[in-house]
Formats: sequence, structure tokens, C-alpha cells
Amino acid sequence: MDLYEYQGKQLFERHGIPVSEGRLATSSEEARAAAEELGGPVVVKAQVLTGGRGKAGGIKLAATPDDAAARAGDILGLDIRGHVVRRLWIERASDIAREYYLSITFDRGEKKPLFMFTTEGGVDIEEVAATKPDALVRLHVDPLEGFQPWQARRLVYGGGVTDAGEQKQIAAIVERLYAAFVETDAMLCEINPLIVTPDGEVRALDSKFTVDDNALYRHPDVAEMRDPESYPPEERAAREKGVTYVKLDGEVGILGNGAGLVMSTLDVIALAGGRPANFCDLGGGGDAEGVVDALEVITADPQVKSILFNIFGGITRCDEVARGILAALDRMTITHPIVVRLDGTNAEEGRRLLQEAAPPNLYVEPTMLDAARKAVELAR
Repeated sequence: MDLYEYQGKQLFERHGIPVSEGRLATSSEEARAAAEELGGPVVVKAQVLTGGRGKAGGIKLAATPDDAAARAGDILGLDIRGHVVRRLWIERASDIAREYYLSITFDRGEKKPLFMFTTEGGVDIEEVAATKPDALVRLHVDPLEGFQPWQARRLVYGGGVTDAGEQKQIAAIVERLYAAFVETDAMLCEINPLIVTPDGEVRALDSKFTVDDNALYRHPDVAEMRDPESYPPEERAAREKGVTYVKLDGEVGILGNGAGLVMSTLDVIALAGGRPANFCDLGGGGDAEGVVDALEVITADPQVKSILFNIFGGITRCDEVARGILAALDRMTITHPIVVRLDGTNAEEGRRLLQEAAPPNLYVEPTMLDAARKAVELAR
């Protein structure tokens, strides 16, 4: 779950990481009131779950409360990479002497948290990695040992920070960022930029904070931060039905049992020359209710032109899945062409059931590649 900037900063503050003072606003009047309360120049910042806000006109400086209200009017309703701005963060403007970058993420390859630090802050980290790889310090933390103070010093000295005051402050922020990462079951905690003011104060000017969805049951306070409006309507409907679903931008609806199999199906659709419209995982079962819920979500997407069921029967029997598909189709009307691939336990019986009882818009294919090719062809 991605958090808005202001939500990430709330968690930063909770863990002792200094941030600039700000107020949330959802209208021009609230922006004016926030600017009056903060006093002095403020920055009006769009709150969207995507990058590129500055380039899209989503971050503006305001010298007075009236100016803040005007800038808020310009930004509210702005479409930034498909995200419509409905919230603003009105933040006291900061004088900046230097900008650094600091983050911790989970490195799946190493199965360890990974710190990244550079004095080349304020720009995309991918650009720094590509153009100045030597300027980026990387450091893994062994989760069994936990964070050690020497790791903070390694990052600071390796990045080339020479001011003793800055070194001490950044090292403290590194330690607190690791605590925030671990204690919230985060997948990413990023500060870009981590600024140094002319007075030598170091603080987080921005926040990117991503929490593992599977751990939200342990963090009800963080779970409450989820904004349903920030997700596509299909994903919101899927969440209400308990369906694992991610919206994509293609035309072939995907439904499989098991996350690994669904991921493979996305790849095979691309290999066949098509584009997947979604990721949808039935999990281990294939009962009619689960199939109906998944199909209702998938068919609600106007981009979907065909649907591919990819089922591998291990513990789940293919004949039971076939009966679930047929029962689901009896309960709802679907005009999309449907392609089904069954393999594994009782696959032959499952295919026979579908071929004998299925409607004319359902096609049964023996292999994943054949099914993908058929689904792509029908989508066209």
C-alpha cells in the first residue's frame, strides 16, 4: 500500500525523523487557512500516488495566503499521470543549501533490506544510478543482526558528507528510518530530497512510503490511511469481494489459480502478441462463488475483449473448477469470448465437462501457449 507524502511524513515524525511543518487541505479555502496558520511563504503540494508532480505543475510556491488559495485552485483537479488531485499538503517553505537522497527498500534478490544514499538528491534515483553510479552508496542490512551504528557511518562517509554536524544528523535519521521500515513492515521508505538548510538543519522534505499489504492486519492505524479513491474502480470492487486483482492496461482478462501461474500467464499473453488487462488470482479454489466474483470484476473493465482461465490442478481438481466455471456462467451472462486451459489433476474430466456443457463463446485449449494465442486472437 502506497501512502501519500503527508501520511509518510506522519510516520516519519512518529519515529523521530524531522520534517517541515504542514497542513492538509482539500479546497482553496482550506489552503488559505493553512497558509495563514503556518505564516510566511508556503509550498502547495499535490498529494497523488505517483511521481513527476513538479514537472506536471503539482508543486507551487505561494508567498501569501491568497496566493496559496489561487495555487490550490490551479492544482486541485489536475490529472497527474492518471491520478486526479483531490488533496493538498500546504507546507512551510524551506531554504535549501544542499539536497541528499536516502532510502531503504527490500532487496528481494538478497532477501535483505537495502540502504541507498547519495549527495545527488532532488532528482530521480534511476538517473543518478545511470549517470553517476559511483555517487550512490548501497548497503545491505542483515535482518538477523539488525541495524548497527557503523552502517550509518558507512553511508555518510561513503557518500562524501564532510560536515560533522550533518554527519551526526544524517546518521541519526538513517537509524530512525530503519526503525520506521521494520516497525511498519514497509517495503520502501524514501526521502528525496533530504535537505540541509543554510542553518545546518537536516530534515526530510519529501516522503515515499510503501507498506506490505499482507502485514496491514498488524498495523490498523496504517491500514486506516488507505484512500479507496486512489485505486481504479475495478480494484476497489475486487477488494470488497475479497478477490486478488490488479488493473493493467491490456485487453485480455486473466484469471488463474495461484500468483505464480498468473504471473506466468501475463508473460505468455505478451509472448503471443497480446496485452493482459489484469492480474487476477483465484487462489487455491475454484468454486462457483469465487469464479462469479472474479468474473464480475474482470467483465466490468471496458478494455477487456476476451477472458483467459488458466488453471493448474494440484490439490484443486480440474473437474471441480470446470463445474465452478459452468455454475458461474449459469448465474451470469457473459458475451466475451472465454478461453479455458486446464491441466493437472482430473484435467481430462474437466475438459470433457466444459466441451459438453459450455456455451458457444467458451473455448477449451490443451496448453497455456495455445490458450494464450486463442485469447489474443479473439481479443482482436
